[in-house]
Formats: sequence, C-alpha cells, structure tokens
Amino acid sequence: MTPLISRHTPRAVLQLLSIASLCLTLLACGLTAPRSSEGYADLESLGVRDTNRVMTLSIGPALLRFAASHVDDDPEVRELLTSLDGVRIRIYEIDGDAGRVATRIHTMSQHLQDDGWAPVLLINKENEATYMLLRVVDGHIRGMTVLVSDGDSEAVVINLMGDIKPQHFGDVMVALDVDAPGVEDVQPADSAFIN
Repeated sequence: MTPLISRHTPRAVLQLLSIASLCLTLLACGLTAPRSSEGYADLESLGVRDTNRVMTLSIGPALLRFAASHVDDDPEVRELLTSLDGVRIRIYEIDGDAGRVATRIHTMSQHLQDDGWAPVLLINKENEATYMLLRVVDGHIRGMTVLVSDGDSEAVVINLMGDIKPQHFGDVMVALDVDAPGVEDVQPADSAFIN
C-alpha cells in the first residue's frame, strides 16, 4: 500500500494540503465567526447579477478578545467586544437593479424569520430597505442581523453573534459605520423574552 503523501507528491498538492491545514487551524482557534453559535445567521448572497461584493469580514472570538484587550479608554466598547462570539460583515456595491437587491434583502429577512429570527425594525421605501432581526434563545439575545440597501449604490449585511444587550445596538451601528437610517436609535420594546 502506497502512503497518501510521499516524497514523490507534487509540490502543488503539498502546498494545497498546507493551506487546508492552516485554514482548519484558524477555524478551530476562533479567528473566524463560528457557524456553531446560536446567533449565526444563514445568509444568502444578494446576487452576482446586480451586486459586486467588495468586502467580506468574518471575525471570531479570539480576535474579538484580542481587540478588547487593547481598548483601554472605552469600557463600553471593551464590554461589547468581549460579549460577542463572532461578527460577519458583507458590503456589496450595487451595479445592477437596486429594486431586485431590495427584493432579495426582503426575501433574506423572510428566510431568517422562518428560521426563528424576530424582526424588530423595518424601513422600506422605494428601493431602500433596512431590516434588523434578533435571535432570542432562553430569554437572551444571541444574535443580531442587520440587512441594509441604500436603494442606489450599496448594500450591507451584518451578523453579530454572542450575548447582545439592547443598549449596545447604537454602539454596534456606530462602531461598524453602518449608514442605516433609524437603526442607531433603536431600543427594542421591553418584553418578557429580552433580559
């Protein structure tokens, strides 16, 4: 029986295996946002025909804790960073039909609601759309997803995972520099399921 990797293995295969091993190591050590989190949102693409994804960011607990350890002058930001398990951000440039992009954002919101996410904010006018949804588990907010299309040139999708406090909503939107009218001022209504 021949070993799977031998001294005769082409260099490209060895490089590919090294990259795959590095990726698995990074995922295991918390550098990227964890799919296993209760606040993870299963998000579709906004479509390659009408958008161009210009940025994708996935930050896991290890990097969030590292960032929190370097925030000395703002205890609220430090608390927010340590309460999160992951942050995922996608920014799209709209280079096609903005109406179709707004429809896809609405469909994405519906799919999240079908999966148990609760809508807490909706702003919908012409091709502009802003949705904020929460994942509540055992009376605690474990996830927040914000879907935004400016109706013209940009769309943003954000998914936060962890132990999220309602008072952090404005801080999150300011920290992420999200241009979502009304989102930074949202204070969810008091409810029996939000602690």
